[in-house]
Amino acid sequence: MNSKAFVRCASIPYVVWMAIFVIVPLLFIVGYAFTNADGSFTLENFSDLGVYASVFKNSFLQAAIATIICLLIGYPFAYILAHERPSVQKVAMLLIMLPMWVNFLLRTYAWMSILENNGFLNQFFRAIGLIDYLNGIGVLSTDYIPMINTSFAVVLGMIYNYLPFMIMPIYTVISGIDRRLVEAAQDLGANRIQTFTRLILPLSLPGVLSGVMMVFIPSVSTFAISRLLGGGLHWLLGDVIDMQFLGGTYNPHLGSAISLIMMVVVLLCMGIMNRFGEGEDEAVLL
Repeated sequence: MNSKAFVRCASIPYVVWMAIFVIVPLLFIVGYAFTNADGSFTLENFSDLGVYASVFKNSFLQAAIATIICLLIGYPFAYILAHERPSVQKVAMLLIMLPMWVNFLLRTYAWMSILENNGFLNQFFRAIGLIDYLNGIGVLSTDYIPMINTSFAVVLGMIYNYLPFMIMPIYTVISGIDRRLVEAAQDLGANRIQTFTRLILPLSLPGVLSGVMMVFIPSVSTFAISRLLGGGLHWLLGDVIDMQFLGGTYNPHLGSAISLIMMVVVLLCMGIMNRFGEGEDEAVLL
């Protein structure tokens, strides 16, 4: 058996796996999205999406805010970390990944305890006199700062849970940049700012785009964070989809239509990412 035949045989289990657990479910979603309860073809499921226009807007807005903040935090952290000693990098990577070893729901429940009206943060603010001060100047009329069940809490939960997915790809790309390129740019007279903007930033763009996608997509479709930290008051697309499949308004056809729209958005984002990711090496030469 030659190498090509061996590769084809070895790939059969993976192809079967993809067909059963990826392609078949997608076909079911498409089928449900374009049919009604009687199994007849219809586009009503998509026309009904207008009812959830505010949810679409809220989902994309909060996901965009979380993604931007993750980028503003993650890029400098990854850049600094990539230039540290290997021992420091190993410890930092461990600290970044350590929270990921804890269940997603447990991490979110922990933030509920931190943000609630009598939680850790409000107790701390009381101890330092901040709440009394805010009450004194008329900003507050309660003995706590309302944080839980707000959009702020939802965005904070997204940032906390998905920030490692922004840091890791950026760090990986920056740490893989050939140091000889940086030295060559400095030998040619480029200062630190010019080296960063014309060399490091273009070369790190694939990592940035990967991080943006890895944060934005789960943020826009999450439902656990919005349900636990938002108190069910700040719906996201994931909440609507979950309600259509598991809630009292059981309508898998509408839920499939929303899911299909989400998949189209994901594909568009990936296409945009690939377009911006093309030619980064040429951009450096320019």
